[in-house]
Amino acid sequence: MTLPASKAVADQNLPLAGKTVAVVHAAWHSCGSYQVNVSQAAVYRRLGAHVISLAVREWPPGQSRLTSPRWQDYISHTQDMPADERYFANMPGSVFARPGFWAEIYWPLVHGDHARATAAMTKFARLPDALSRRKIDLIHCNHFFCIPAARNLSATAPLMIETQDVQALQYDLRNDGIFVVPPRASYDDLLATELDWLRKADLLIHLNAEEWATFERLLPEMHNALVYPAVEEAPTGPGGGDIVIVASGNFPNTLSVEWFLEEVAPRAPHARVKIAGNVDGALKARNPALFEKWKRLFLGRVDDIGAVYANAGLVLLPTTEGHGLSIKAVEALSSGAPLIATAQAFRGMKVDPAGLANVTLCEGAGDFAAALEAAAVAGPAHNPMAAGAARKASDTRKFYEAHFSNEAYVHSICEIVLPLVNR
Repeated sequence: MTLPASKAVADQNLPLAGKTVAVVHAAWHSCGSYQVNVSQAAVYRRLGAHVISLAVREWPPGQSRLTSPRWQDYISHTQDMPADERYFANMPGSVFARPGFWAEIYWPLVHGDHARATAAMTKFARLPDALSRRKIDLIHCNHFFCIPAARNLSATAPLMIETQDVQALQYDLRNDGIFVVPPRASYDDLLATELDWLRKADLLIHLNAEEWATFERLLPEMHNALVYPAVEEAPTGPGGGDIVIVASGNFPNTLSVEWFLEEVAPRAPHARVKIAGNVDGALKARNPALFEKWKRLFLGRVDDIGAVYANAGLVLLPTTEGHGLSIKAVEALSSGAPLIATAQAFRGMKVDPAGLANVTLCEGAGDFAAALEAAAVAGPAHNPMAAGAARKASDTRKFYEAHFSNEAYVHSICEIVLPLVNR
């Protein structure tokens, strides 16, 4: 299954001209991981490669047609994927008749062993026939659980894995919120599976400093590289009166917004906050009473998230949970807008947020609420850092350009990928 994409004319002088690079990733959209995947495809095309995107859905089985509602939803929200060719894969409905489904997916899943189960889901994903005869020069695979699908695509191409967090931490956190049949998979169980799969790669790429240090310790025999992702910049103005939170509906974001509404918002009565992103549905499912109380604040999914940043006079990062780099935090940094944030929002970045002039760093709910209330009462007109010109020259914008811009990413990828492809 393929969709057409715009095609660039390859410049034979570019370092990856004539090469085919497959970007293998989960079929997720409207989240930080998807934006990372977009950046990967864009940088390889910029370097002259022919880029294939393979989106792999973990669950449910059977929806193999692009006309199915789930694939239509994914495709409609990912029109900006800049690959030359796009393909899609998931488990066929016949997987239920395979003994491997019950042993490798169902049994681990009911015991909370998401690491084993999810890797098996991509292993059983049926790849499009059009990919069976393709020569792949490099696979840039995202998340360890997509490695089985990547290796089904090519057993011999150099394989680099972008870990995008220690997934065992996310799985262990997920198990805290659901019923799991005993014996419950432990964090050590989940991590062991993750590490076993990562050892099959030629190169590991890590998105943040903490993640890099963790895998250097856990897998010292592997080639580990720290490469901050390219994150599309948010507009730096003109600015306005909006106070905004941007959050997708993943579990850590949902817990963070829940904390904000329970602990911060009631103490800042003059703040008219707008919450953009599909966290609204996640919070409604988790805590319907709290959502009902504050539903007036939620905008839901916004097609033009750039406009949210552009019209904001203040961006809030009330981050209390999560592991790995926060892509939404990087977007906020790129906007150059004044920020009120917790230290957790800057996890994985080699930066002291207290040293950034347009950041108000808060230690707890009381500090956060006091800073928010003071800013709301004063209004954006009293903040010289809220306007467009000041935002372009702000500390956070400069930090973004040095570490998370497309130029910085191209430089980093060239350093580590070219030796792998040309070996």
